[in-house]
Amino acid sequence: MSVAIKVENLHKVYKLYAKPSDRLRDAFGLAKNRYTEHHALNGIDLEIKKGETVGIIGTNGSGKSTLLKIITGVLSPTSGDVSVDGRISALLELGAGFNMEYTGIENVYLNGTMIGFSKEEIDAKLKDILEFADIGDYVYQPVKTYSSGMFVRLAFAVAINIDPEILIVDEALSVGDVFFQAKCYHKFEEFKAMGKTIVFVSHDLSSISKYCDRVILLNQGDKLGEGGPKEMIDAYKRVLVDQYEAVDVNPETLEYGTGAAKIESYYVEDERGVKTNAIIKGTTFTVKFKVSFSEDLPAPIFAVSYKNPIGVEITGTNTMFEKAFLEPVKAGETYDLAFTQKMDLQGGEYLISFGVTGYEGDKFEVYHRLYDVLNITVISDKNTVGYYDTNSKITVNKVL
Repeated sequence: MSVAIKVENLHKVYKLYAKPSDRLRDAFGLAKNRYTEHHALNGIDLEIKKGETVGIIGTNGSGKSTLLKIITGVLSPTSGDVSVDGRISALLELGAGFNMEYTGIENVYLNGTMIGFSKEEIDAKLKDILEFADIGDYVYQPVKTYSSGMFVRLAFAVAINIDPEILIVDEALSVGDVFFQAKCYHKFEEFKAMGKTIVFVSHDLSSISKYCDRVILLNQGDKLGEGGPKEMIDAYKRVLVDQYEAVDVNPETLEYGTGAAKIESYYVEDERGVKTNAIIKGTTFTVKFKVSFSEDLPAPIFAVSYKNPIGVEITGTNTMFEKAFLEPVKAGETYDLAFTQKMDLQGGEYLISFGVTGYEGDKFEVYHRLYDVLNITVISDKNTVGYYDTNSKITVNKVL
C-alpha cells in the first residue's frame, strides 16, 4: 500500500513574547531573545497509507491541530519534512478559507478555485454541495450572518464534494447537530469504501473507535504511540487521569455569599482515589470540598452542580435532597464533604459549581457560592443521545 502522507522529524517552535513591542524589536534585531520558546511539536514521525482512516487524539495543547495545519500547508514547520501524495481537502477550523463578507455561494466558488477547480467543474458539483449543506436560501446571504451550525454545514459540504483524495478534519463536526454529524460520518464510510484517505482529530472517542483503522496519540508535542483504536484510547485515558496538576481554577469564577461560610478547597478523585480532572464514563468518582464556618448556622446545605460549556445546568444535588446532613454548625468548625457517584454523563467537557446555603426561618441565605470553578472531562467510547446515558440493557429476539 503506497503512502499518502509522510512526516519526518517534524518540529514546530513558537516564539512567545510578553508584549507586542518585544516582537517588533526582535523582528528588527534591536533586542534579541526577548521571548520564550513553546515547542508545539517535538520530532514527530508518522506515515499514513492511502486508503487509511487515521485518528489523532491527545489533550488540549498536545499539537494535534498544529500537525494538521503543517500537513495541509497552512503552517510552515520549524524543521523536518512533510510529503503528501494526493489532493487534500481540509476542514481545519470554523471560518478557515471563508470570506465573511461573501455569500455562501460566493464562498463555494472561492474555496473551489483555491483548491484548483475551474468554474465549470464547480458548477457541476454545486447541486451536491447545496443539497448536503441543506441550509436553504441562506446560501445567498453573507456567511457572517450564519450560525456556527450553518457555517460548518456549508464548509463540510464543500470539503467532501470536491472529490478529494485525502480528507482532513479537525474537530469541526462537533459543531453540527446530531443528524448532520450522522450524515457526515456516513460520508466517511463512503470515502473509506472508495479507498480515500481520511485523517481526523476528535475528542469523540466513540467515533475514533468506530471509524479509524489506526490512531496516533500526541501529548505536549510528543508522539506517545500509534496503534489500534482500543489500545490508543486506553493509553489516552491513562494520560488524562495524570493531568490533574496541570489543571487551573477558572479565573472567571463567579463568587458571592454572606461570608458566614467559606469553601476552602475542592477537587475531584477517580475511583482509585487519584486527584484528576478526567473521569472515564461508567466509573465511580468523588467530588470533595472543605468548608469552614465563621458563624453559628442552624442547618447549612452543601451542594454540587454540573453545567456544560454553554451554561446549561445538567444535574446536581445537595445534602438536603440526599438527607445526608441536617444539623447545626458552630463558628470555627470545618467540615469535609465527599459526593460519590457513578459517571453517567456523555463524553465531553463540564463545569462544576459548589454552594453552601441554608434557611434561617423562612429566609433563604447564600453563605458561599463558587460557580463554574472547576472543569471536568468525561472520557467515553460510547455516547448516546442527550446529556446522560440511560445505560439501557437491550435484548433483540427474532420471532419465529
